Amino acid sequence: MSDLVAYVDGGSLGNPGPAGIGVVIDGSEGGRIRIARWIGRQDNNVAEYVALLEALQCAVALRAKTLHVYSDSEVVVKQMRGEYACRSPRLYSLNWICRKLARSFEFSISHVCREHNAEANHLANSAVLKKNS
Repeated sequence: MSDLVAYVDGGSLGNPGPAGIGVVIDGSEGGRIRIARWIGRQDNNVAEYVALLEALQCAVALRAKTLHVYSDSEVVVKQMRGEYACRSPRLYSLNWICRKLARSFEFSISHVCREHNAEANHLANSAVLKKNS
């Protein structure tokens, strides 16, 4: 069991539009994990949640003891902390799944400026650009 730190980002070209996620996970026994994945046509908030979901699923698979996530999405961070209600039907199910998975270990999430989330942002953008080239 390990203590993991994840940086997550999701984005779309247009809103909605072609979308991708980027996830960087530090602390695993095998070293840094980088994920860049195309997720189809989505809006930005859905992409941000799918990136968080990917990090949570990886943490469960790695049998993490703790996971701290950094995201530049204020909406996702505040909804996951319970500071904002999740009223959007399209986000509610993603929020519910993420909250359920987060109970698998000691979980925390913090907002980070976009500049401090550059690697995850680059991975998300590269997934979109690679699919659309």
